[in-house]
Amino acid sequence: MRSHNPASVFPPYRNYAHAVEVPPGARTLYISGINGYDETGTELPDDFSGQVTNVWAHIGSILASAGMEYRDLVSLRFFLTSADFDPANVEALRAHLGDHLAARTVVVQQLLEPGWLVEIEAIAARVD
Repeated sequence: MRSHNPASVFPPYRNYAHAVEVPPGARTLYISGINGYDETGTELPDDFSGQVTNVWAHIGSILASAGMEYRDLVSLRFFLTSADFDPANVEALRAHLGDHLAARTVVVQQLLEPGWLVEIEAIAARVD
């Protein structure tokens, strides 16, 4: 994968790339928006930290089922119910991606269910 951050565009901030190029022949995986329920789908933590921890665990499980890892993520779309959650969201991103950069969008809006505080949609790609 190749990041594109041209000098003619403002510098990217906080762990993302303006664009990520996926080479020909790569397998791609499109991950639907994942919310913060536990693995049973019955327990939803009341706090952002608990929900985002569950979301990243689910994304990790989905990636593993496709023979992929967090470093194979090329695009992430975050839906937060409050901009106040962004610092914690960035910390969770750093904890799971380290210095790996993916294209990223953050949207602040109401989510489908009132208790949801975060939902993450992702695209991964891997050249085998």
